[in-house]
Amino acid sequence: MSESAVQLAASRTLRVAVNVPDPIRRRELERLVSAAGHGLAVLDTADIVISVERVSDATSTYSVTLRTMEFDRAAVLPDDARPEQIDAALRAVAVGLVVRAGAAHDGGFEPARRGRIHPLLTPRELEILTAISDGASNKAIARQLAISQHTVKFHVESLFRKLNVRTRAEAVAKGLERRNDEQVQL
Repeated sequence: MSESAVQLAASRTLRVAVNVPDPIRRRELERLVSAAGHGLAVLDTADIVISVERVSDATSTYSVTLRTMEFDRAAVLPDDARPEQIDAALRAVAVGLVVRAGAAHDGGFEPARRGRIHPLLTPRELEILTAISDGASNKAIARQLAISQHTVKFHVESLFRKLNVRTRAEAVAKGLERRNDEQVQL
């Protein structure tokens, strides 16, 4: 989708149907939709349908789910999602994105800050890390992978950021450490 199409979709008024059996929750969600500048619609004419689903039979936890014609569950948000989160999810779904909120009970990004969860490296970043561990320069890596030196530099910087390191040697050491940690957990 072109950037102008994304801007148009993001700025237009969405037709939103709120399909929630609980009248109090339905009115609350309709108020949020209206306050965000979107129009309320019936199911047949809606761009997006909001419903509330039980997440687990074992708990009384619910999620706000957005549906479109293309996606049955285009967005899943916690039941206590804030108005700005619902508006952002509506706009994201309108431009074709799928939205998944972090689980409310896992602490969001906190485990990653404590080092329990590592940022995922892309397959290309893994290839570049392997080449770095072999002692290859950016120029050699670019030739080996048939990409530009600028692209290699971009991936190396991304690796450094994800691994929280400053040198190539630290990156290799951290990569080996992470690989060993993952093998132990298996």
